[in-house]
Amino acid sequence: MSVSGIATNWIDAKRKPRVILLGTGRYETVREQQPGLQEIVETHAEIVLADFAMSQDLEAIDADLAVVLGGDGSILRAARQMGLRQIPVLAVNLGRLGFLAAISPGDLMRVFSEVVAGKATVVEHLMFHCTVIREEVVVAEALGLNEMAILAGPPFSILDIDLFVDAELATTYSCDGLIVSTPVGSTAHNLSAGGPILRKNLQAFVISPISPHALTVRPVVDTADHIYDVVVQEPNDATTVVVDGNVLAKLQPSDRVRVQRAEPKFKLIEVPGQSYYRTLRERLDWSGRIRVKRE
Repeated sequence: MSVSGIATNWIDAKRKPRVILLGTGRYETVREQQPGLQEIVETHAEIVLADFAMSQDLEAIDADLAVVLGGDGSILRAARQMGLRQIPVLAVNLGRLGFLAAISPGDLMRVFSEVVAGKATVVEHLMFHCTVIREEVVVAEALGLNEMAILAGPPFSILDIDLFVDAELATTYSCDGLIVSTPVGSTAHNLSAGGPILRKNLQAFVISPISPHALTVRPVVDTADHIYDVVVQEPNDATTVVVDGNVLAKLQPSDRVRVQRAEPKFKLIEVPGQSYYRTLRERLDWSGRIRVKRE
């Protein structure tokens, strides 16, 4: 593994790779495409597990890579299933946007043959560990890839949220909630809240308040080497901590929510022809041009 977090020659060309095939079977597109895509994978690899409920613990499965059929939500679930033992992921987009799942079903045959031939790289991405600490006791914890969000909840009154960086008070936000996002998650909830887009393999967090009650408050980008603690002194009745779209805990007064770099890294397989800015341009319809309607 190089300093940049990019691995080459990561697959053993002397044998068929062992593959975990994952997808959310409740989606019609996955059910329709799964037989044909599975056949392509089986041509070049040994499938050691196919999980279309996405419910199995994958930490004990001996595999070289995972092929995920679906959208970015399916990739988040796959990362959660793999837990502390993250293996490289090849993502096939059967969802809507597909920032992570950038390979189309029609490209899988060409792409997968390149992967097993070693013509692909694995790029490591930052993951985080989130803990909820109540009276010095950890009451909830989770591994995350996208973001930790504190959401106000009913009765929806504004929150005062303290942010500590390495135990030092940085600021107090008056807002509807707060997002601490990885670069992978910067195009998700963080983007909707007005936060910046970060290149996916940067080692940084974005702190973005949701609807802050101050004109001077802006999102902050800081290195992932720090420990970030968030405290809501007076949460609403239903103020919650959410990690990657899943409720982690309901907050009580003075609970401390800690976000820090996790030891595991999410490993995404990238093949020739993929481009970071091309993905942004195509998925977000990103263009600086003013389009003039012609008569």
